[in-house]
Amino acid sequence: MTRPVARAAGFTLIEVLLATVLLAAGLAVAFSTLTAATRTASAGEALAARGERMRAVEGFLRKRLVAARPIAFGTDEASLMPQRFIGESGRMRFVADLPDYLGRGGPYLHDFRIEDDGDGVRIDLVLELVLAGETFEDPDPRPPEPLVDGLESARFRYRGPDPDGGMADWQDDWTTPEQLPWMVEVTLADADGREWPPLVVALPLARGAAGNAMGGF
Repeated sequence: MTRPVARAAGFTLIEVLLATVLLAAGLAVAFSTLTAATRTASAGEALAARGERMRAVEGFLRKRLVAARPIAFGTDEASLMPQRFIGESGRMRFVADLPDYLGRGGPYLHDFRIEDDGDGVRIDLVLELVLAGETFEDPDPRPPEPLVDGLESARFRYRGPDPDGGMADWQDDWTTPEQLPWMVEVTLADADGREWPPLVVALPLARGAAGNAMGGF
């Protein structure tokens, strides 16, 4: 008797195609999951970096404003009144003691300037030593220190007493440079338009020095 011929074991074309489709689907799901995880991680890192940047900039501004002292750094030529705080929407000048780690220490004029460099808005800080009510001409002046850049907008505002002794509205320009404002507000927005939480700082020495505003320092 003749034996029946055994059929060779293997996969049919349909089985191969089905396995290929399943493998491709699995790889697509794995790639999508990996891409989503990467995007989530990148977004988290960007958010953390933005938060750290905000804390650093706002912390520095707050410390410098809280340290503001009612010391004259110049004299108004028209009124002959001492200048202790000059505030505009794009520039702010006042005297505060400079920590040793930032310079030579002592009272320095802090000149915060909002500049538009064409690629965005930045805030620069210029420091000048103050002696006997005047800024000292340093033979080796310090270059402006960039505090923050890559902004869409920035603005300073000021608040002080009204004629009745209460709190006046916010002003874009501080009109009594012989006195410190009671409060300063700094508003910033990133290049993408996202606004930072407004920074509002009360100047501790402002009210106590108001009664001495007519005197000299």
